[in-house]
Parts: sequence; structure tokens; C-alpha cells
Amino acid sequence: MAKVTKAQVDKDLRDKVFNDLMSYDADETEHWDYQKINDRQWGTVMMDLNGHMRYVRIGVIVAEERDDMSAEELMASEIEAYEAKQADKAEKAKKKAEKIAKDKARREAEAKAKEEQA
Repeated sequence: MAKVTKAQVDKDLRDKVFNDLMSYDADETEHWDYQKINDRQWGTVMMDLNGHMRYVRIGVIVAEERDDMSAEELMASEIEAYEAKQADKAEKAKKKAEKIAKDKARREAEAKAKEEQA
């Protein structure tokens, strides 16, 4: 079995937990036994994509009250900031892929030109 990257493993575990918590379906076969760790966290043990048992914690963060914005505005601003960051990452990845393709084409053209000169 090929080793799955840490980022992929962590995302898969988070997705499973959030799916279990947010769209609980009693008919689904996969559910986890969440245990209280402390006043702010619950946890469970799950199998990751590499076949290892992992301890997964769920924490609850309560945002401070703010005088300059309502709770709804604060949540909306955090969502907007996250979406902007994701869009920026996607744009950077697109530019990187374009640069890689351009550099590859340039190297291939240079190699072809050398072959023709020889």
C-alpha cells in the first residue's frame, strides 16, 4: 500500500469527523465513540488512510464578544477571509503550473535546437 501524505490523511480524518457530526445518519455503518477529554474537547480513535490508528480531537472555540461587530458579522468576516485565502492559494497553484509548463516547453525547445545544430 502506497503511503498517503500527512495532508491527505489529516483532511480525510477531518472530513470523516465533520461528516459524522454534521450529517449524522443512524443507518450509516461508520460512527465513532467520542469521549469527553476536558471541558473544551472531545476525542475519538480512528483508522487513517495508511492503516494507522489516530487520536482525533474535536475542540470548541468560543469567540470573544466584540464591540465593533456582531457575532454574525464576525463569522461572515472569518468565512470571507478563509475563502479569499483559498482563492489566493488556487491562483498561486495555477500560476506555478503554468510556469512549470512554460519552463518545460522552453527546455524541450532548447534541447531540440541543440539536436538540430549537432
